Amino acid sequence: MSGWKLGIIGGSGLYALDGLEDRREHTVETPWGPPSDALVSGRIGEVELVFLPRHGKGHRLTPTDVPYRANIAALKMAGVTDVLSISACGSLQEQYAPGEVVAADQFIDRTVSREKTFFGAGLVGHVSMAEPVCARLSALAANAMEAVGGKVHRGGTYLAMEGPQFSSLAESRLYRQWGCDVIGMTNMPEAKLAREAELPYATLAMVTDYDCWRADTDAVTVTNVLEIMAQNTALARRAILQLAHSLNGTPRTLSPQGIETCLDFALITAPDLRDPVMIDKLRAIAGRALGV
Repeated sequence: MSGWKLGIIGGSGLYALDGLEDRREHTVETPWGPPSDALVSGRIGEVELVFLPRHGKGHRLTPTDVPYRANIAALKMAGVTDVLSISACGSLQEQYAPGEVVAADQFIDRTVSREKTFFGAGLVGHVSMAEPVCARLSALAANAMEAVGGKVHRGGTYLAMEGPQFSSLAESRLYRQWGCDVIGMTNMPEAKLAREAELPYATLAMVTDYDCWRADTDAVTVTNVLEIMAQNTALARRAILQLAHSLNGTPRTLSPQGIETCLDFALITAPDLRDPVMIDKLRAIAGRALGV
C-alpha cells in the first residue's frame, strides 16, 4: 500500500462517497463520544479512504452540534494519515463566484459555543496555528479539483461563524473589511483539533452564494443555494476520486510542516504533574507524544 489513508469529511450536500472498493461501514466510540455518523472505509487502488459526513446522513446536526472532537478522534483512531474537509461556504469577495472553490489556507474563528481542544486541566497543550493548513495536502487537493474541471482559488481566508443563522448585512460588510475571502460555519474548531491530533488538514471550500453583502444579489437562503450545492457536491465527488487516483503509486512522506510531530513542542504540563485520567483519555489522539 502507498501509506496514504485519507480521511474525508463531507460537508453540506456530501453525505456519501461513491467508487470505493472493499467498502465497509463501522461505528466508533471515542473518549469524546460518538462521531457524527458511522465511518465508511474503502480504497481506490492502493489508497485507503475513510469517509465521515460532518452533519450526519440527511444533515441532522447543526454546525454547533457537530461533535468535532469525536469526529477528529474517530478518524485518528481509524488510522487516517491526512484529513481533507469539503465544506459549503459563502463568498465575501467578487472574484469568488458561486460554483468555484477556495483552497483556504487561513482561518478566523468567530465560533463561541464549541469545545475547541482535546486538552484541559491536568494536561495542557498549546499547538501552533500560524499555518493551519497542510500546504502539501492543499496543493494536491487543488490539483485534483482542477483536473476534474473545477475553478480553484489557491489560498484565502475562511471566516468561521457560529451559525446556524446566516450573517447580518453589517457582519458581512465587516468581514469584507477584515479581508476575509469566504465564510462558513464548520472549519473551526475542526482545523484546530486536527492539528492537536497531529493530522495534516486541508479544506476545499465550495462557494454556493455571495452571502448578503452584494447589493444586486438576493441575500442567501437555503432554497437559493441548493442547485449550486448539488453541482458542487458532484464536483467534490469527482475531485476526491481524482485525488485518490493521483496518489496511487506515490508513497506518503511526512508533511513538510512537521505536523505529525507538532505535539513535541506543545505539551506544557510537567510530566510528573500530568493527570493519569487525562493521559488515558488523550492516548487516542496523542499517544505518540505521550509515550502511551
